[in-house]
Amino acid sequence: MTEAPIIVLVRPQLGENIGKAARAMLNFGLTEMRLVSPRDGWPNPDAGPAASGADRVLANAQVFETTAEAVADCAHVYATTVRKRGVTKPVLTPEQAAKDIATQQGRSAILFGPERSGLETEDVALARAIVTVPINPEFGSLNLAQAVILAAYEWSKHCDLVQPTLEEELPPAPQEELEGLIAHFERLLEPKGYFLPEARAEATRRTLRGVLTKPRWNHLEVRTLRGVLSAFGKTRREP
Repeated sequence: MTEAPIIVLVRPQLGENIGKAARAMLNFGLTEMRLVSPRDGWPNPDAGPAASGADRVLANAQVFETTAEAVADCAHVYATTVRKRGVTKPVLTPEQAAKDIATQQGRSAILFGPERSGLETEDVALARAIVTVPINPEFGSLNLAQAVILAAYEWSKHCDLVQPTLEEELPPAPQEELEGLIAHFERLLEPKGYFLPEARAEATRRTLRGVLTKPRWNHLEVRTLRGVLSAFGKTRREP
């Protein structure tokens, strides 16, 4: 597996934005952050709360005086910016850049500029390619964390990150439980004339069986449905 890219924040202005960038990184498996001359120094007390638990990214962040020093050990450098006049470099989307990083040998770095002004021409000159997000030309305002999360997300597509789930997925119910569910339906439907006419009864039962076995019910779902059917079969007592 190619090494994950380094996120380089060039002259970031607010500690809060550094923290949010760290949070965006860790969400998608990126852990190495480098800071170039942060305006308010480092460490910054505002970064921790904004990171929402991504403390190890902040704790291991390295600080450099210049962008050149920050990327000195990187073979592939990408600058996130709009296309600049006088700079002739390949222009990639975040998806294309992530694919490049995933298939190349050597360390890669992605540069992000200050919140207000973005990267300077001298910073972009260090990069092999420009990364630009297709965006609404009438409103092209992305904050630092948003820009980082776009790049990090595209990188994550090349990793084996686990899809989060709200609860552990249960295995499908055994056939015995499905047969019990089907029989329960049939017992309630029989006296209602559902399987009439008799000539169509077998085909109707097959169709019902197909409907009830198709969803891959788990044990809890089958038990719930049986409870529903039992409730339908009861006579409600008047208060």
